[in-house]
Amino acid sequence: MTESTNTNTGTISFLEATNSLMNNTINAAYSSQEKKLRQLAWKVAPSLFISFKYAWAGVRYAFLTQRNFRIHTVVATLAISLGFYLQITAMEMAVITITCAMVMILELINTAIESVVDLTVKQTYHELAKIAKDCAAGAVLLSAIAAVLVASFILLPPLLRLILSVS
Repeated sequence: MTESTNTNTGTISFLEATNSLMNNTINAAYSSQEKKLRQLAWKVAPSLFISFKYAWAGVRYAFLTQRNFRIHTVVATLAISLGFYLQITAMEMAVITITCAMVMILELINTAIESVVDLTVKQTYHELAKIAKDCAAGAVLLSAIAAVLVASFILLPPLLRLILSVS
């Protein structure tokens, strides 16, 4: 029992030291102005502009760090561009746009949930953390499947007509 406790304590000490080193490295990378702005993250944003800046920082973070968010962005851009090219109705374009936005919004929420769970459990395994992450990822998956179906119903008929009329 004592040996196991000592091993766990050593592991926890190592993890705490690693976490502290990482935090110090990250903090050193920020300029004093960025530190000042990040301190505001614990308060209500003093202006609407700052609120939008934080929101775009979240979108930027997801785009830079989450492969699936980048994939969803490219697919949404292609679907909307194809809609313009095929000259679908405004209502159909709205459905395509809202569906694509839904997938991207759920991907942002998934990223937020994963970050909070990782912050909470640190580098330990917990079954409830797994469930939270899996359910959030499942929501994104279902929305992506729905988006593909919606795009198929709306974009495939005029695309097939265009292809058949050319040949």
